[in-house]
Amino acid sequence: MEQRVELRVMGISVGEIRQGAYALILAELHGPRRIPVVIGVPEAQSIAIRLEGVRPPRPISHDLFASFAHAFGVTLRDVFIYKFEDGIFYSELTFTDGERTVVLDSRTSDAIAIAMRTKSPIFTTEEILRATGFVMEIQEEEPQPDPEIEKAFGTESGTPAIEDFTVSELEEYLARLIELEDYEEASRVSELLARKRDSSGTKDFEL
Repeated sequence: MEQRVELRVMGISVGEIRQGAYALILAELHGPRRIPVVIGVPEAQSIAIRLEGVRPPRPISHDLFASFAHAFGVTLRDVFIYKFEDGIFYSELTFTDGERTVVLDSRTSDAIAIAMRTKSPIFTTEEILRATGFVMEIQEEEPQPDPEIEKAFGTESGTPAIEDFTVSELEEYLARLIELEDYEEASRVSELLARKRDSSGTKDFEL
C-alpha cells in the first residue's frame, strides 16, 4: 500500500499567476514541503472565503454540496491527491454512510474546497511530494534573498531566464520564493521543475 502524507491548506496567491488562474499552496502537515496547485477563479474564491471565515449571504456550490451530504448522513472521509500528470493534480473523494463507501473522481480544487467545509483530511503520496513539492527551510531570522540567485534570476527584462538552470538550482529558488510568499512565481517555476525532473528521469512514480 502506498504511503500517504497528510496536507493542509496554507494559502492562495494574492494575484493571478495567469489569466483566470491562481496558485493554491498545500503544506505537508508535519514537514517543510509545499505543493503549488493551479486553480480557477471560482474555486480560489470559494477556498479564500473559507480561509478568511467569511459567511456568504447565500450558500455557494461547495457549501450546498457539503450541506446535502450532511443532510443524508454521508461523510467525506478524506480527499486523496493520487496522480500528477502534465502539470495537473488528480484527486478522489471517499464518502461513507457507515455501511457503504464510495470513491468519486474530482478536480483537486473542488475536492479541497469541499474538504475545508467538512473538516476532512487531505492526503497525497510521498512520490507526488518528492516530484512536485519543494522544501521551505525554517529560519530564525527573516529570510533574505540570495544575491547570486537574485542576480541570476533578475527580472529587469520582465521574463526571468530560468530554463537553463539545474534541478537543484530551481529547488533552491523555489524554496526562497515560498519563504517570501511569492506564490505566483513559485507556481510557474514549479511547473518548469516538474518538467526538468521528468526529462532527467528523476520522476520515479507511475502515472
